[in-house]
Formats: sequence, structure tokens, C-alpha cells
Amino acid sequence: MLWKTGLIFLCWGLTSGELQDSQSGTPATPARRTLDFGYVPSGVYDTVAYYEPGAIGVLFNMMHAFLYVVQPNPFPEDLVIRVAKDKFGAIQSEYQKVIYYEIGFVVCTALGLLFTVLLPLVGLLFCFCRCCDNCGGEMHQRQRKNTDCLRGLLTTLLLTTTFIITAGVLCAYAANQNLSSQLKSMRRLVKSNLKDLHTFANQTPAQIDYLISQYGTVEHHVLYDLDNVGLLLGGRIHEELGKDVQPALNAALSMTGTMRDTKDALENVSLTLETLQEGTVKLQANLSLVRGSLSNALNDPVCTDPRSSEICRNIRSTLPRLEIAANYSSLPDVTNQLDKVNEVLETDLGQIVEKGYTSFNDTPTLVTDQTRNIVEGVKVLLDDIGSNISTFTKLFPVHSSLTNFTKMISHTHSQIEDIYPQVDQMDFYRWICCITLCCMVVLILTFNFLGLLCGILGFDRHATPTTRGCVSNTGGNLLMAGVGFSFLFSWVLMGVITALFLVGGNLEKLVCEPFQTRQLFKVLDTPNLVNSAWRNFIPGYLYNDPEMDLTAYSLYSNCKDNRGIYSALHLDKIFNISAFLNTSVYSKYVSRKFEGMKVDLRGIILLESEGKQNLISFTKTGINEIDFAAYLEEVNKGVTRINLVDFASQLDAQADQLFKGTLQTSLKGHANTIRQIHIQQVIPLEQSMKYVKARSILNQSIRLLERTSSDLPVRVIDLLAAVDAAQFLISHNATFVVNQETEKYKQTIIGYFKQYIDWIRTSLALEVATCKPLSNIVDTAEILGCSFLLDSMNTFWFGLGCSTLFLLPSIILSVKLAKFYRRMDTEDVYDDIETIPMKTIPTYDTMTRFPRASAPPHHADW
Repeated sequence: MLWKTGLIFLCWGLTSGELQDSQSGTPATPARRTLDFGYVPSGVYDTVAYYEPGAIGVLFNMMHAFLYVVQPNPFPEDLVIRVAKDKFGAIQSEYQKVIYYEIGFVVCTALGLLFTVLLPLVGLLFCFCRCCDNCGGEMHQRQRKNTDCLRGLLTTLLLTTTFIITAGVLCAYAANQNLSSQLKSMRRLVKSNLKDLHTFANQTPAQIDYLISQYGTVEHHVLYDLDNVGLLLGGRIHEELGKDVQPALNAALSMTGTMRDTKDALENVSLTLETLQEGTVKLQANLSLVRGSLSNALNDPVCTDPRSSEICRNIRSTLPRLEIAANYSSLPDVTNQLDKVNEVLETDLGQIVEKGYTSFNDTPTLVTDQTRNIVEGVKVLLDDIGSNISTFTKLFPVHSSLTNFTKMISHTHSQIEDIYPQVDQMDFYRWICCITLCCMVVLILTFNFLGLLCGILGFDRHATPTTRGCVSNTGGNLLMAGVGFSFLFSWVLMGVITALFLVGGNLEKLVCEPFQTRQLFKVLDTPNLVNSAWRNFIPGYLYNDPEMDLTAYSLYSNCKDNRGIYSALHLDKIFNISAFLNTSVYSKYVSRKFEGMKVDLRGIILLESEGKQNLISFTKTGINEIDFAAYLEEVNKGVTRINLVDFASQLDAQADQLFKGTLQTSLKGHANTIRQIHIQQVIPLEQSMKYVKARSILNQSIRLLERTSSDLPVRVIDLLAAVDAAQFLISHNATFVVNQETEKYKQTIIGYFKQYIDWIRTSLALEVATCKPLSNIVDTAEILGCSFLLDSMNTFWFGLGCSTLFLLPSIILSVKLAKFYRRMDTEDVYDDIETIPMKTIPTYDTMTRFPRASAPPHHADW
């Protein structure tokens, strides 16, 4: 119960840092920033619960293969469950299935018991039989042609059998030594596991403290957002409202530029018109003088002559074309429009719009000022939460509980250390027993090897059975000694082997193999197995809640994956303190603080009435009354209506058709005058940059004014409507935007808590108090019990059993081979003359009549 109490205290201590999230009524908005909580300090576990047997693994595999041959049936999961539930009472009703599963073991055990019982009886009968000169006891050997071949065959078979027995003994000896040598590894593994438990217990408080300390990260980010509520919340409100406000203000600001452009255009029209008029007035006067002079010249009497009258009429008809083409003096000026635009510009619309921008851009400041009380309340709440977390964690004796757990580990370690001498003593006794068993076989092997050695080396092919040497005779006697010790020891060996086989083989098939295939966990996790009222025995035993979904396999698997004990033992369902620290509590508190948040933006004035009136006045400046067509028509005209050079040439040609006289001379003079006007006035005017630029500026300005005046009323109306709509949104409908952005801002604050809680939950599940040491203890127990103890023990009986079984052919072969090495008392007699097969002396006693004779006497009846 001590370990259970320690585990409960440990679990109770771990839950002091629990923070869980529960579903909220409103969907959470992802946090504006992802918090970095760093890495939970983790302990390093030293235990490597893995065993590689090395070279002896070959023997282990041979033993496993033999057990598979003996027991090829799959693990009887259903049968084991029924037997366990009925407290082995189901064996009586299910004995057929049990026998079917154990048939291999039953047969082998029966043979072993039969061997154990019969071999002493056979040995006893064998002794009695030999005492009666039977069963090879007669010291007489018959001579045959195949004697040498038979002796060689028997020697080879006995030598082979002896080597097989030797291999079995060596296998058993290696397994015996391996088991003893693994005791050091056992101590190292036990020490490593206990050290990991110390690390587990010592590191857990630091991990919990680290989890709690990271609340400061949340507090830092929340305080930053609270201190920058104007930038974050006000900025978001400003951004959302700006989708409607910014275009309206931008349009108003653009209208100020239109006003300035209109003024500039009107000024350009006025200035360039004067420039163009100045350039064409002198030309118009000179052309008028020439045109008047030509008209007076055509009043000459010559034009009354029928032949000249036609020419004079033609000249007179072209005189109206002798004038300038663009008459800029006829264009109306734009002084009135320019004066009205200047009057409109006396009001600085740009400054008014800038005030609107400034007023709207002060939204973050308004939010900061109007939420100051709310922010201070949340800060107080934040401090209270931190204080409550610190106070709450101190209510549970985490450190003291883990200290008790550490003391329990130390006490357990000291108890284990205390039993090591007993383990060493027991292992020594076991080693002595196993060595004794091996020595029994080794003794037999010694007689076999010495007998074979003496027999082979001392055998003389030319010696007769009664004249064999001492060495050869000793070899035969040693073989018979080996036979005697085989009868004495083999039944003892087989009895021990049968018992070890029955126990070790079943443990391997029913425990070790199912553990490796995880079938054993299925049996352990069978509902109502340990207690008929418990669905799962682990939560039933630890928490008195057998319905909890906590199984041995899930616990082992989670610890094997080095997950936290919090998730492995499902402590969140047992120690439920999330009501204090879960997200819903924080959401409720924070929501309450933000419920009173009111942001009033009615103080924001986008465009004052003076600015609106200024826009309306701009539409009444009369720029739409300008005759843009007349301006464009005059701008597109040339300097003169006709080419003066061509006109002068035509005038010369027509003058040449007249009679020479005053009129002809006058016309030619006027032609020269027109040429001079073209050269001195038209060409310089056309090439004057001032004139060209003035026409271009006039053209551009007129077109700009035309475009401006075309949609000016509509633009102003739309602008005023947009400004009024934006103003109405700010003054009356901004509550929706404010509430929407406030909710997002609130969820951002709550999101920091949610990240913290999620991080804690993940850390508790994966990083805090990782229970790898628990699975390592199970794996270590499997290594100690199966790999160290059971595999070595099974390999021991496997090797020793192989040797014991081959003692039977060794006995038979030794008995038969001893006849070929021992010195006989009598031998077969051959006829020296006849070459017929040998004959034996009938009826009389050869020992009495022919002691140690090399050949029987000759008789007349042979």
C-alpha cells in the first residue's frame, strides 16, 4: 500500500498545475500573436530497457524453436480469460481444451517421467542380467569377419554421441554461467530504474513551477495589449470606419486640388488670351491697310476696261480673305469666372478637410481615453488571476508529496540492496546445483572419452580377445563405468529436466511470448477479470472508478511513448480543478469587464458646414458658361486665313495680265508689301515660342475647364453625399463596428489565456512528469524474468536434456564397444588345417578345460 499511497500523492501534486479549456459560447478568434512559452525543463532517463543476448542468443533461438515444435498452438487468450475469471475452476470443464493446448508438454512430460521411472529399473535388471553372464556379461567374444568394421562403426557412433552430449553440457553450462553473469546487469538495470524514478520525482516540481511561471508571459502580452488599446482596438475601429470615411475625405481633398487647377486654368486662359491678342493686332492692322489700299487701287479706270474688268473683279473677290484666321479679340474673357473662383478659394477647403482627417485619426486617442477605466479593471483582474494561481498551487503539497515519493524510492532501493546478498547466496546454491548436474554428465563423458582414448590407443589388431593389453582392457572398463554412472545419474537428470521443462516452457509460452506480442495486455484488460464488479481494474484499484477508460495496455503504451503521467493515468478526470483555471472562467470575467465599454465617436467632424458651402459655391462660379467651343475653334486656326506668299504670287500673275500702267505697278507693289508682311510678321509669329506656348496653354486650359465643368455639379453632389453618409456612420452607426472590433479585441485577450491553457494541457500530456520510467520498470521486469532468468533456465534444461537423451544410445554403444576393448576370458577356436568357418567347442566348459587357450585342441570328430 505504500507505493499506492505515494502514487496517489504524486498524481494529486501534478494536478495542481492543471489548466483546461472548455467550450465557450462564442467562437474564439485566433490570437493576434503566438505566445512563446519556451521549453519545459526535462529530465534525462538513463535506463535503456533493451537486451541483446549476444552469442548465446543462438542457443536461445534453438530453445525457442524446440518449444515451438512442442507447442505450436497460438496463445489461448479466451481459455486463459475463462480460467482466470473462474479462479481455475474452468479447468475441469475446459480440460479438453487445456489438454489440447498442452498436448506437446503433456507428451514430453510423460516421456520424461517414463524415462525417470523406467531407467533405474532397466539399469537394475541390466545389472542382474550381467551378473548371470547375460546381456554382454559373458567374458567371451565371438570372432567374425566384420569385427573390425563393426568396432569402427561403434567407435564412430559412440564418439559422435559423446560429442553431442558434450555440446549439450556446454550449452547447459553456458546458460548457467549466463544467468549468473546477468546478475550484475540486473543490478545495473534496477539501479538505473530507481535512478530514473528519482529523476522523475525530482524534476516534476521544477516542471510544474515552470508551467506556473509562464503565466508571466501571458500577463506581459495582455498588459501590452491593454497599454496599447488605442493602437490595437482604436486602430481596428479606425481601419474599419476608414473604409467609408477615407474615400469621402480623399474626394474632398481632391476637390481642393480641382479648385486650384480651375483657378490656374482660368488664369492661364486670361494671360494667354492677352498674349495671343497682342501678337495678332499689328498683323490685323497691316493686313487691313493692305486690303484697303488694294481696294482703292482697284478703283483705277483701267478696271473699267472690258479686258481688265474681269481681273479686277477676281482680285477684289479675294480681298476679304486677306486677314488673320484666329481672331482672339472676339473671344469673351474669363475675368468674371476667375473672380468667383478666387472668391471661393478665399476659404481654405484643404485646411477644413485636414481638420476632418485629424479628427478622424484621433480615433485611437478617443478609444484610449474612453476605455481607461475598463483597461484598469482588466489589469486588476489580471493581477488577481496571477495571485490566485500562485495561491492555489500552494494549497497542494506538491513538494512534500514528491519528497515522500522519493523517500519511498530510497527505502525500496535500500530494501533491494539488502536482499542482494541473499540473491547472491541463492544464485550460488543454484549455480552449485546446476554445476553438479552438469558434472554428472561430465563424469560420464570423462569415462567415455577416457575409455575411447584407452581403447583406441591400446587396441592391438594382432592380439586375440584373451590376450588384449592392459590399456585396451582399461578402456573397456572405463566405458562400462560410464554405463554404470549413466544408469545412476540419468534418471535424476531427467527428473530435474522434466520439472524445469514443464515450468519454464509454460512460462515462456504463457507469459513471455504473449508479453512480446502484447496479447498478455489484452488478457489483463479483459473487463471484470480481476474483480467481477470492475470493468477496468487499474482505475478501480487506484481511483475506485472501474468504468474509467484506463487500461494496462494504454498506460504501458503511453509511458512507452514517454508521455506525461497526467495523460497516461487520465488524471484530468479524477482531479478536476479546471473549474478554477479553465478558459470559460477567464472568458466570463474578461467579458464582464468589456461589457461596459462604450466608445463615442460623435465628436468626430469630417467636414464642417463652411467646407460644404465652399463646395456648393464652387459649382456656381460659372465656368460651365464659358464658350469652350469658340475658344477651341480659334486655337485650332492658323495665323492667316490664306497663305500670303501664294496670295502675293497670284496678285503678281494677275497684274501681269493688265496693261502696263499705274494699276499694274500698284498691284505689284502691294504684292511685295504682302510678302514683306509674311516675312516680317507671319513667319516670326508662327516661330515665336511665346505664341506657340500660349496657344498650347490655352488649348490645355480650355480643355481642363471643359472637363471640370462637365461633371462638377455631380461630383460635388456625390462628394457631399459620401461625406454625409460617412458622418452619419460615425455619429449613429459606429456602435456595430465598435462592438465588432471590441469583441475581436476581447477574444485576442482571451486567446492569450487559451494559448497558455492549451500549452499547459499539451505540456502535461507530453512533457511534464513523463512516465517512461514506469514502462521501463515493466520492460526491465520482462528482461529480468524472461531474457535473463527464463531463457537461461530453459536453455539449461534444453542442453542438459539433449545430453541426457543421448545417454541412452551412449549406454548401448558403450556396452557393445566395451567387448572390443576388454580382455576376454575365452575366445573362439579356429582349425589350423581347414579353412572352413570357425566352430565353437560344444558343451564343455572352456574356462575349465582350456583356460586362456589361444586355440582349442584337435578332435577326431572335427
